[in-house]
Amino acid sequence: MTVLRSICNMINTGKLAGRTIFITGASRGIGKSIALKAAKDGANIVIAAKTAEPHPKLPGTIYTAAKEIEQMGGKAFPCVVDVRDEIQVVSAVENAVSKFGGIDIVINNASSISLTGTESTEMKKYDLMNNINTRGTFLVSKVCIPYLKKSTNPHIVNISPPLSMKPIWFKNHVAYTISKFGMSMCALGMAEELKDDAIFTAAIEMLSGPESSNYSRKPEIMADAVYALICKNSKSITGQFLIDEEILKNEGITDFTDYACNPKNKDKLIPDLFLEENLDVSDIHDYALYKNMQKGTNKQDTNKPKEKIAQIFTVIQASLNTELVNKTNAIYQFNVKGNEAGTWFLDLKTGKGSVGKGEPGQLPDATLTMDSENFFAMFSGKLKPASAFMMGKLKISGDLQKAMKLEKLMHHLKSKL
Repeated sequence: MTVLRSICNMINTGKLAGRTIFITGASRGIGKSIALKAAKDGANIVIAAKTAEPHPKLPGTIYTAAKEIEQMGGKAFPCVVDVRDEIQVVSAVENAVSKFGGIDIVINNASSISLTGTESTEMKKYDLMNNINTRGTFLVSKVCIPYLKKSTNPHIVNISPPLSMKPIWFKNHVAYTISKFGMSMCALGMAEELKDDAIFTAAIEMLSGPESSNYSRKPEIMADAVYALICKNSKSITGQFLIDEEILKNEGITDFTDYACNPKNKDKLIPDLFLEENLDVSDIHDYALYKNMQKGTNKQDTNKPKEKIAQIFTVIQASLNTELVNKTNAIYQFNVKGNEAGTWFLDLKTGKGSVGKGEPGQLPDATLTMDSENFFAMFSGKLKPASAFMMGKLKISGDLQKAMKLEKLMHHLKSKL
């Protein structure tokens, strides 16, 4: 008798027992998930992160992470580290080597993000992203390399996207793209530079971004993918750009349901901002609509009423309630271009909420700008917000996280438009 089953997670093998892993940004999120996965093998984890005191909005510190790592069976060494500070990085690495005897693996996970256009990007934001993402990755790798050379199976893994010179990856957030591609260039360059030392370098990108957790995957998918990589012989693979899902499929994982934040949406994930395959028409339900959007026109729905934008806001008005206002707590301004040009607002911060033509009475938390045809396609479910953003059809200024909260409202309106 043959029994078939779906493999749904990466099983720990014990290969990382006694190995020392230096992880930046390991107090929460992906970094901590990688640490906990390795801790199950009995690895030594250096938690290099800034958060020593509890953050008012974000859970976890280097000390709470250390406790969880110890509970999983690993050994933890929490270090207060700002990867922009060379003295702090050098001190953390030297102290880790003194405690554990060396460093075998480096995970450059610490990162800063601001998805803003050139004119909207303050230089302090530009400096922050490039100093943490690119410079921090270079600095941590540089300081750790002398110790990695002494390891029997050394690895450097950068959490960054595949390199691509297509303008679409730069046009909406050039400063952020420069900083993340800088991390990827470190992986590519150091792989060639260090090939004689057999130090494995790779850049990994999570398939689903964090913008909307209901349509994203858990950090554990990255933890499992990184675990699979760093368990391999460093001579077998280097200088590559890899995707978490592809890594796990190669390891025999066939069921990704458990990785979804919401299992019901496991096949409706927000596409990653930096994966070219996510520009496939599968992200836009109507292929003809997609082709027309590429041409800047839309010949569909010619028999529908011309006042489609007004129709959207009429439906939104009927859907407003106190619960929606309390969950969203944001004010939006919509600058609609094209055939039905105009300015609209949506107040989901005051009372039971309100909509109307013109600018809101208060400063909006987020301003969305797009053509009227694309606007209707997005609110009627034919165009995903992330896809619209990637293709440059949607421009967002202000609070991106609050802008993404609109996706739940769009999903609710889909059947009514």
